[in-house]
Formats: sequence, structure tokens, C-alpha cells
Amino acid sequence: MPLKPTKHIWFNDELVPWEEAKIHVLSYGLHYGAAVFEGIRAYSTKNGTKIFRLEDHIKRLFNSAKIYRMNMPYDIEAIMQASKNIITTNNLNDGAYIRPIAFRGYNDLGLHASLDDGIDVAVAAWEWGAYLGTDGQEKGVDVCVSSWNKIAPNTIPVMAKASGNYLSGTLVAIEAKENGYDEGICLDSKGMVSEGAGENIFMVKNNEIFTPPLSSSILDGITRDSVIKIAESQGYEVIEREIVREELYLADELFFSGTAVEITPIRSVDRINIGNGSRGLITQEIQKVFFGLFDGSTPDDWGWLDSVE
Repeated sequence: MPLKPTKHIWFNDELVPWEEAKIHVLSYGLHYGAAVFEGIRAYSTKNGTKIFRLEDHIKRLFNSAKIYRMNMPYDIEAIMQASKNIITTNNLNDGAYIRPIAFRGYNDLGLHASLDDGIDVAVAAWEWGAYLGTDGQEKGVDVCVSSWNKIAPNTIPVMAKASGNYLSGTLVAIEAKENGYDEGICLDSKGMVSEGAGENIFMVKNNEIFTPPLSSSILDGITRDSVIKIAESQGYEVIEREIVREELYLADELFFSGTAVEITPIRSVDRINIGNGSRGLITQEIQKVFFGLFDGSTPDDWGWLDSVE
């Protein structure tokens, strides 16, 4: 789906017209994937526009930069404020998707990038609906186990949300679409379940909730953490452990979590129905609490909503 242009992008502490936010073709980040980014959602609530877990996202952005030895030229508070400003300056009062990104810019194309090589930072925002479709959030999506595995530990750091990491995700997503699925699921280097192309995954079995551990080469997702806290607040036990592929087929429920996908049920894997082939009751319960944060039916006891105004 093409992006819907807005008026401005925050780029190196300036508001730049959308069409003029450009980089040089010899920028380091373009050639080597040397960029770190975040995806953040803002929601329209009865108390104004709220950004979901803004500080946690921006802290992870800085952690990703630290892993890749990128000295950020701005502090956390500045990028948080830029994320709020880009909502207001573009009049995105009905909610938006926010994309902060930091990357090595035009300087030197040798692999030996120093800590002080120029780091460019941009924050954009635009309207973006349900990533796998509104129907998918209610009826569930059809997925496959991909032929592409997640990267092994000690190759590329998966705890960093880095642009280069998503080369594998694009292969997974393209393969799934070409074969008639909505999304793909990756196995890790040991053959255990890892995550989707760009989402974490949860499995429900016998009223217990399971999710792969960090050691299965997953991103330490912020929505994943939110799901765990919500589920525990509803009295469910959430167990982080390795999951073998065939457990997916025998699960009572499966669902994805992530900023873009939010919480989306999985109704089939490799053409095998999960449970009764529709959204499960526990998935629906967690969705209700999660989306209730934005319609006011769930109190924000965790302090996850940050006011734009």
C-alpha cells in the first residue's frame, strides 16, 4: 500500500517538506543497511491523541544505535518531542504510524565506520491502517512456515531493530504473498519457531500462553511485552520457551503481535486450521483489553499512553 504523504518530516532537527527529505545515493546506510529505526502508533482517544509506549520505543532506538556503535546526535527527550511534533504539524489527530530512523549518512563508504561518522536522524508520520487488514484482526489470517530461517545468534544482533535485519523479513513476506498467504513464520537456526516476518508470535494451549524466548532470534517486541503484561493481568500464565513447528498446528489459538500488526489472530498455518479456524476467545480477550486502552474501556494502569498535546 503506497504511503500517504504528509506535509513535513522532522529531519536533523528541521521540519522538511515531505518531498524534500532526501539523502545522497552514496550514504553509508543505503549501501550497508546501517540504520536503526522504530515503528510507533498514535491513537485518537477521548482525551486527545496518545502515543503508545513512546519512551520505551525511543529508548530501544537508542539501544539499537548503541549496539551498532552509532553516536546519536540528539538525546531521547529530543526524539520523543520530535515524534509528538510530527503528529501535530501534520494534523494527524486521528492516529498515525510514526517512523523514527537513524542512519550513517554521506561520509565514508569503508566498512570501518567510526563512532563519529555523521549520523542522520529523521522522524516521519503518516496514516497507516491495520497492517494485515481490519478483517484479519477479527477473522484471523492465513500464514505459512517460511523456507527462510532467522539469522543465527552471533551473526547479526537481533535485539537491535536494524534496517539490515529486515532483508530476511522481506524474503519471508514476499514468499508468503506469492504462495497465497497473508504472512510467513520463520524458524530459528535450530529449527524452532522464531517469529513472523515482522511480528512476534504467541501460542495458546490448554489456557496457557506460550511465546518463543529471546534465544530464538526474536526481536524483544514492545507490543509483545504489552501482551504479556495484559495476559498476566487477566490471570493467564505466559511461558517463554522454545516451540517446535508442529506445536503450531496443534495449538488452540495463535496470534501475532507488533506495532504495525497490533494483535492479529492466525486462523491457519500451512493450510491447517488452528483450533476452529477463527479467532480464539483468549486472543479476543487480549485484543479487547489492548484496544480498550484507546477507546477508554481499559484504564491505563501501566502508564503506556503519552499525550501529544
